Formats: sequence, structure tokens, C-alpha cells
Amino acid sequence: MHKTIYISAPATIANLVCGFDVLGLALESPSDPMQLSLSETDGLRIHHTDNYALPLAPEKNVAGAALLALMQEWGKPIGLDLVIHKTIKPGSGLGSSAASSAGAVAGANHLLGNPFSKEDLVRFAMNGEKVASGVKHADNIAPCIYGGVTLIRSIHPLDIVPIEAPPMHVTVVHPQIEVRTSDARQILRKEVQLKNAIRQWGNIAGLVAGLMKGDYNLIGRSLEDVIIEPVRSILIPGFDEVKKRCLEAGALGGGISGSGPSIFMLNEHRQTAKTIEKIMQEIYTRLGIEHKTYVTAVNHHGVRLSDKPFTEPTH
Repeated sequence: MHKTIYISAPATIANLVCGFDVLGLALESPSDPMQLSLSETDGLRIHHTDNYALPLAPEKNVAGAALLALMQEWGKPIGLDLVIHKTIKPGSGLGSSAASSAGAVAGANHLLGNPFSKEDLVRFAMNGEKVASGVKHADNIAPCIYGGVTLIRSIHPLDIVPIEAPPMHVTVVHPQIEVRTSDARQILRKEVQLKNAIRQWGNIAGLVAGLMKGDYNLIGRSLEDVIIEPVRSILIPGFDEVKKRCLEAGALGGGISGSGPSIFMLNEHRQTAKTIEKIMQEIYTRLGIEHKTYVTAVNHHGVRLSDKPFTEPTH
């Protein structure tokens, strides 16, 4: 049995435009490096090496809440020491809390000899999401653990469907402003018109079919959100211009990553993805908003584990 495991937990994009709380995908970068060790001293201890001043009390820390759920189900005394270095900024819309939660339980499961299934790990990690946003949701957690694109058909009972997806290049811009998931949920309408629901269902079904068939044209046509995006996009400066110009430049489509403020675009070709990055940079430079951009791809393996520290860049 290993005593220490090194973890690389990937960023994720939730919703994929039309699939609010039911679709998500994992990214190759950025990712969070973590280290988890078994200890002879029972209990859970958390240490952060980043500068985000996140809570260290396990029940108030997203990774801590996830691990406490796992430890309770394990049912035996155990000691764990967790070290986290956040490179996925909290409040970025790139699944920062999911990376911590999923990475922690994946690492603990390995140290304990893999007694739990991937579905179990999602269930544990969702406790971290509840700490972060007040709601247990799995659209970031599932792709982080399973890799690739995932459909969360149901939360009660938990039903996760991995979806085969064609090669795609992903461009992300993260304006350096914060949009809290809990705040972004509060502004959503409580009721939806039937005509909008029907259109949204068609887009979700079209997107899933397009991904499974490798039909880039269908993927692009289905990346439309008539329910969530019109409301949440008002929280993100420059959103409408970014989306319009990126589509004109050849992106398949895209929109708000999670609850924002990050914006993502899916592309068939890497050269298009690089062109989209320049457009995003130009717009936010002109707006005077500090930003980071990523040109990456779909991560098909999810959380990575190693008995040695990861040496590749995590951002």
C-alpha cells in the first residue's frame, strides 16, 4: 500500500452551453497539483501552498468535505495529510472546487487499495460542491473523475454516462474577475417557458448525438442556450462580442464555462483555436480587463495519479 500519492486534478467545463447541470468535459490544462499521504495520526489535515486563503478546517474546505464523506463510508480509523496548490483559480468557472474535491477522493481511494468505484468517488466529491455553492451537482465532478465528456442523467439516483467525443481543441479566456457559483445561481429564473424548454431539449439531444457521431456541424448547431446564458452573460463584460467574433472566425461554438466568468470555444482544428485565442486577448486587452487564456484539448483520462511529483506544467 502506498503511503503518499501525487495527484493532478484537471480543470473542467460544466454545462457545455445547453446542458445546465447535466453535461461537462475535462480539460488537459490547467490542472491542480496535490499530494495526499497516509498518517499514523488519525483524522484529516489540510495545507494550502497557494495564496487564496481557502479554509483549512476540513468541513469548510471543499476537498475536506469530500474526504470526510469518503472516510465516513470507509468506516475505519484513518489519518490523511493533504497538500493542495491551486492553479485553477476559485471562482473562475473552470471547476476549481471540483478539481480539489475529485482529486482528493481519487487519491484517497488509491491509497486505500481502490475499494470505491468511480461513481462512489463522484458521490463523495459532490459534498465538496455543496460547500462551494450550496448545491450538490456533478457536472464538473464527473468529467474530472471519468475524463472526457460526461452526461449526468440523474443525481437521485446518481447515473453517469461517459460520452465518446471526437478530437476537439478548446480555447478558454478567464477574465480576472470573480463570479461566485452561488451568486450566478441566484439570478436564474425559477420558471421556464415551454417553447424554450423544448428548444433546449433539442439542443442537448443534438449535442450528445453530435459528440457520439463525431459530427462537428451538429455539435456547432447544438451549442445554443436559450435559458441560462441570456441571464448569466450579463455578469461577464465583453461576452457578446467574444462569442460573435469567435463564431465568425470559425469556432464550432461555445459560451460560459460553468457559472463564469471564463468563456470557452470548441474548435475542430488547433489553428482555429489559436486564432480564437488572439481574438479573446484583443477584446479583453481593449476592455482593460486582466485575463488568462488557454489553448488546450479534451482530457480523456481525468484525474491523474503518480508515485512521483508531476513535472509537467499545470497551467
